[in-house]
Order: sequence, then C-alpha cells, then structure tokens
Amino acid sequence: TAVAKQASDIIIMDDNFRSIVMAVMWGRCVFDNIRKFLQFQLTVNIVALVTTFLAALMRFEPPLNAVMMLWVNLIMDTMGALALGTEAPTPKLLDRAPYKRDASLVSRVMWRHVLFQSCYQLVLCLILLQHGPELFDVEARSVKHYTILFNFFVFCQVFNELNARS
Repeated sequence: TAVAKQASDIIIMDDNFRSIVMAVMWGRCVFDNIRKFLQFQLTVNIVALVTTFLAALMRFEPPLNAVMMLWVNLIMDTMGALALGTEAPTPKLLDRAPYKRDASLVSRVMWRHVLFQSCYQLVLCLILLQHGPELFDVEARSVKHYTILFNFFVFCQVFNELNARS
C-alpha cells in the first residue's frame, strides 16, 4: 500500500463511497475554477496589452500608467482569484462526463469568449481613446481623459469577471 500511496494523485482515507463522490466533485470544481480564472486573466491581459500597443501606434502616451497597472493587477489577481477560485462544488458537476486526459486547459469555447470579450473591450477603449475628450468634455490626452479610460477599463473587467464566472 505504501507504493500505491506514493504513486497516486489523491488518497481517500476511508472506505466510504461518499468520500469518492466528494473527491470527484471537488476535483471537477477546482478544474472549472482554474478555467474560469484563466479565461478572466487572458481577457484582461489581451485588452491591456493591445490597448497600450495601439495607443503607442496612434502616438498617444501609454493610457495605463504604472499606478493604473498596479490597480489592474490588484483587480486581476486578488478579486479575480477570490471571485473565481472559491466557488464550492455542486452535485450538478457529477452530471457531465469527465474530461479526456489530453483535454486542453483552455477550450475552444473559452477562446471564443476571450476573443469576443477582448474585441468588445478593445473597441470601447479605442473609442474612448479617440473620442473620449469630446464625449466627456475633457482635454485630450489629459489626466482626466486617461482616468476616464481607466475607469471604463476597470468596469469592463468587473463585467468580464461576472461573465467568466457564469
């Protein structure tokens, strides 16, 4: 039994079928939570990088400065991990078939969600970068202009988090 314990990924200490069911539920729940967190993280990173890159191509200053990026990291890492990594398992998880051993961590459906959400957020950010000053009656390329863009970016991430969770 010592060799079996060392070779296994999980050890169930009792002979109860309920323990096996709970181990399967928790395993699936952790896997799903990791996928949700990855979907959220990928979207945030794509939007932040592409927005900064396109702003540089359009001869704008970086719209997300160092302090703003620290706030983005706080949102991405702390709140994202708490909201997407702490979901408890439900019996509904046992209704679906198990994933294949070689299944990708990021599925096609997840990529579709990431790309759609990223495109949507990028369009909003670029509209605010180009036309934000007229829309909100602020000076172009000012601190107020970039603050408005940052606030929209943050609100987009909150909605992205809700979307990733569901």
